[in-house]
Amino acid sequence: MADFNINNENCDFKEACCIDAGRIYDSCCDRDCLEDLRCFFTADAQAKINQAKSVKLRSAEVVSASIDVEPVNFNRGFFSCDITFYFVVELEVCLSNHGCPSIVKGATCFNKRVILFGSDGNVKVFTSAIGAKGCFKTTENTSNMPRCVVQSVDPVALSSRLGVVRDCYENVCAFPKTVTDILGGPIVTDIPACSPTVYVTLGLFTVVQLIRQVQMLIPVYDFCMPEKQCTDTTDQPCDVFKKIKFPTDDFFPPRPYDISDGCGCGCNEN
Repeated sequence: MADFNINNENCDFKEACCIDAGRIYDSCCDRDCLEDLRCFFTADAQAKINQAKSVKLRSAEVVSASIDVEPVNFNRGFFSCDITFYFVVELEVCLSNHGCPSIVKGATCFNKRVILFGSDGNVKVFTSAIGAKGCFKTTENTSNMPRCVVQSVDPVALSSRLGVVRDCYENVCAFPKTVTDILGGPIVTDIPACSPTVYVTLGLFTVVQLIRQVQMLIPVYDFCMPEKQCTDTTDQPCDVFKKIKFPTDDFFPPRPYDISDGCGCGCNEN
């Protein structure tokens, strides 16, 4: 957090100021155990899966998410947030009982729905912007629908197993370009039933917020001036290294009773 100097020494209330900012009307945190998510692969990777004797899940990463917000018809002021997470998983694939494993990347997805309170508002919003020639223009109107913000850490890679496709349409996703770029090519989704595939189990922690742009009145004490001086980068690499604090915690991990229980935000542990 930046350090600021408050010029008013007594920190006395100076004035009330109206600002336009995003207010969090509702939020929730959750933990999901995503069992037996079907993985999808490129053609080359699928050929290795077809010959695999065993697989081991090395890591998983959430690389993208699509979010759709719609009002709940039967409950005024509430909105459903439909979220689709897209994951890239890295697997060790053994093609023989005694050979070295091959590293294969695959993709999978998970759909989640959350209902949160976002209040009401039916106004149309018009804003001015500066055009290419420096003149002002009015942008297209937008509604003041709340926006959904999703925060997530990379999932915990729990387990993986070889299996067969139960249905050719099983958990088929339309993966975004971000995923296909990481995998290095188009993803094969139309493989027939009973073809070999991989199922993974992931642990996902998320925080979902419903935010609406509103005008708020806040107390103002004074203008803030940063106290921290800007640092240059003209130091030699070794001089910069000497200024880095020694990573004691990395050499001496904290003891169990030094780590606080819970997520620290009052969320449900179930």
